Amino acid sequence: MKERWWTAPTESESGATVLVTGRDYMDDVISGGKYIYRVTVSWDYNRLPNGMPDDADARLMEKATDSLQAAFNKDKVAYMTGIYTGDGRRDWIFYTKNLNIFNKVFNKALEELDTMPLAIEAEGDPDWEEYKEMREISYIPEDESE
Repeated sequence: MKERWWTAPTESESGATVLVTGRDYMDDVISGGKYIYRVTVSWDYNRLPNGMPDDADARLMEKATDSLQAAFNKDKVAYMTGIYTGDGRRDWIFYTKNLNIFNKVFNKALEELDTMPLAIEAEGDPDWEEYKEMREISYIPEDESE
């Protein structure tokens, strides 16, 4: 499956900048109808004056992102579709077809990393409403040279 990500600044409800990184080329996964659960993994961090994480938290967030992407690229139980950072919070958004297997792969992916203050929430979203809204707000089309 072709993979492409875009990143665009958006604004939170409080007016702070939030960087939205979204995953492109999800149409076939969406139309397949199997990935009906949305999982949001959140980390409320100590924010810098600009709303972004400090260097130590940012490094750990990147390690977590890399580990999660590697794990879910290998085991197609879920797709990471969005990463939102700003206003004191990082959210990773996934769509999964099985919450129990998601949990196992997720925990295995992060087991070697330092403990993080994560909150996890899951809900049904068979029509991918959150993804479609994120894409509408932040999408940057592919450059012809890509």
